[in-house]
Order: sequence, then structure tokens, then C-alpha cells
Amino acid sequence: MTDPDLSDLSALVAVAEARSFRAAAKTRGVSASSLSDAIRRLEERLDVRLLNRTTRSVTPTEACVQLLDRLTPAMGEIAGALDDLNSFRDSPTGTLKLNVPIIVARSILPPIVNRFLLAHPGITLDILASDTFIDVLAAGFDAGIRYDESIERDMIAIPIGPRSQRFVLAAAPSYLATREAPEHPRDIIDHACIRHRFASGTSPAWEFEKNGKAVKITPKGPLLASSLELELGAAIAGLGLIYSFEETIEPAFKSGDLVPVMQPWWLSFTGPRLYYPSRNHMPVPLRAFVDFIKSEATRSLA
Repeated sequence: MTDPDLSDLSALVAVAEARSFRAAAKTRGVSASSLSDAIRRLEERLDVRLLNRTTRSVTPTEACVQLLDRLTPAMGEIAGALDDLNSFRDSPTGTLKLNVPIIVARSILPPIVNRFLLAHPGITLDILASDTFIDVLAAGFDAGIRYDESIERDMIAIPIGPRSQRFVLAAAPSYLATREAPEHPRDIIDHACIRHRFASGTSPAWEFEKNGKAVKITPKGPLLASSLELELGAAIAGLGLIYSFEETIEPAFKSGDLVPVMQPWWLSFTGPRLYYPSRNHMPVPLRAFVDFIKSEATRSLA
């Protein structure tokens, strides 16, 4: 029996963790057929079945589970050792995969990303913007950006971008010309509202706060959409009230297309945070990004 190839063993770990050739292939940036070939070679060399395959699932055999118990930590050590070589280069290299909310990708990350890539030309950022809550590590990402309420407690989290953000309520002058502006959240029930829907299908309630008192409203109106551009356009057209991130609405405030409504009740909340797992061998591109974010925070406070 010849010794298995290291890349084939790595392919086994990826497929077994993902329970899918297609998902593992997407994470590794290769074809599903190449992973299938790698598993076939392994099974032939080891003379034992490693994966049970059906049209709907891929599950490790008992022999595979036993092998992975020892193989997975070893593969992690090998990857960490190879990645540590980056510290001997003038500029670190590699790819950093991030999963981030759409609003963060649109309004917060661009200047940060630009400065980071100019400072680290050897690093490639691979960023997926999505509002779907997923296990970013299981999906093959090195780190994620989310807001406090959706970050697992066993993760390390550091602020990135603004320390505080707001939801703001706005309407077009043409809309307010036909009806009285609301002064209290309960007044919104009688208004047309432009609502947002997340990829999960949920449409969140509108939450307001004033002097420590929080009020939630379930809005109704002519448009429910998952596109901020559509929602903003509808509000500017005078179809109803819109309640969204201040960064989204601010250009329309400046142009006069929208005007602020019920400002004392606008909700403030903690800004986004970069989060990642605590582990002995942090990938060098991630370490470089974390150090960069921390240094920017320190410089902004100086």
C-alpha cells in the first residue's frame, strides 16, 4: 500500500466536515469531481470505504470517523505551520474569506478594505455580503462581521467601523404634504410604510426608543422588499415612511428627497464587530486584518 497523498487527505477532511462534495468544493474553490477522485484514490490506497454516498447525503464510515479523530488536528497543525511561514515575508500573503451583512459591505467596509489592501498587497480579500445568519466557520469563512445580538459567545469580537449606528425614520415631502407626520410610534399604525424583508423571509418590527422607553411597531404598507434600493426609491416617490440605517438614508436627507421624521425616537445601537474563533494558529491574513483594525481604532482615538 502506497502512502496517501496529503492533498487527498485534506480533501477527505473537507468533504467529511461539509457532508457534501458540492459544499466542500465551493469552500475549497475546486470542482466536486476532483474531490470525488481524491476520495476514490484514498479508498483504493487504504483498501477501506471512507464515505457512504447516496444521492442526498455523504456520511463518514466508522473507519473514517476514527481516522478523522487523529487526522483533523494533524491537518490543522500542518496548515498552521505552513501559514506561520508568512511571518518571514516582507508582506503576508494568502486569502482572507469574510462573511458580512449587506449594509456593512455597502456603507462601512469600502474605505477600510481599500486601506488594508494598499497596506497588504499580498493578501486577497474574498468577501460575501449576505444578511442570512449562518455558521461562518462551517461554511468555510475565516471570520465574519455581525452585530452583537447575532455573534456566538465563544467567539472573539472586536469593533469595526462606527462604534454606534442609528435607525432613522424618513418620508418624502410629497408624502407628508398629504398627511400629518407621526409624533409617537403608535401613530405609525395609521401610515403607509416601506418594509424590509431579510433573506430568511422575516420582516422585522420597527423598534423605537426614547428616554429609556422602547416601543415596537408592526408596520403595514404598499411595499415589502429585500432591496434597499427599491425601498429607498419607493420612499422618495412618496409611497410611505421608511425606517432604515442612517447611512442608507443620509444621501436622501442631504438632497432633500427625504426629510427626518420623529427624530427623538430614533433607535441607536452598537456598531458591527469583526468576530473569529480563538485558536492557537490564526491564519496570517486574518491576523494581519485584525491587527490593522486594531491599529486603526487606536489611531482614531489618538
